Amino acid sequence: MNAKVWLVGAGPGDPELLTLKAVKALNQAEIVMIDDLVNPAVLEHCPGARIVSVGKRGGCRSTPQAFIHRLMLRYARQGKCVVRLKGGDPCIFGRGSEEADWLGEHGIEVEMVNGITAGLAGATNCGIPLTLRGVARGVTLVTAHTQDDSSLNWAALAQSGTTLVVYMGVAKLADIRDGLLAGGMSAEMPVAMIENASLPAQRECRSQLGAMQDDATAFALKSPAILVIGEVARASTQISMPQLLHA
Repeated sequence: MNAKVWLVGAGPGDPELLTLKAVKALNQAEIVMIDDLVNPAVLEHCPGARIVSVGKRGGCRSTPQAFIHRLMLRYARQGKCVVRLKGGDPCIFGRGSEEADWLGEHGIEVEMVNGITAGLAGATNCGIPLTLRGVARGVTLVTAHTQDDSSLNWAALAQSGTTLVVYMGVAKLADIRDGLLAGGMSAEMPVAMIENASLPAQRECRSQLGAMQDDATAFALKSPAILVIGEVARASTQISMPQLLHA
């Protein structure tokens, strides 16, 4: 593998949801720059690599993005094969395109490897189909945490007719509720709040839009968590929770 930077999605947490392409990149990595939300179990695929923690988590002290850029560039210019390992998918609230553009501007080859995003995995593990014929013909992924702390157009989202999957929303439940209610969404709209998607510690709290903040408080909901808002959250397909396979 030529010296370059791989931007790799590690998936939502379950190490068995790692893609074969991600495993291939990790097998050949010399430097792995890992985010906080990545399950350390995936590092078994890169036993010879140097592991560099560059944790970024909402509400906590984080490694500055500019420093991460410079570190990737330094290692790549040393001729190292670098894997930037991110939770979920690099291009779904993972700043993957920002990093790829910056590295490209500095002459560094970049390859992106998709990962399964937490919104999909968490909903599936709870038996919730994000799209369902006759109920939801689309799904909208949004983040409640914006760079400038501005509010989303919740009124427009309320009228979209799609399932809403909200990332990084635990601290803004009241804003989400009020914005969607003001946009005309019913207070009885089903909501699923899913913590630690795909991990053995995954928990879910079923609620309705009008009551979700109170229910989340009673449930002691914590980040990382995703919200699934829509009629599909009324569903609970009879599936078995995925179990980790052990040799």
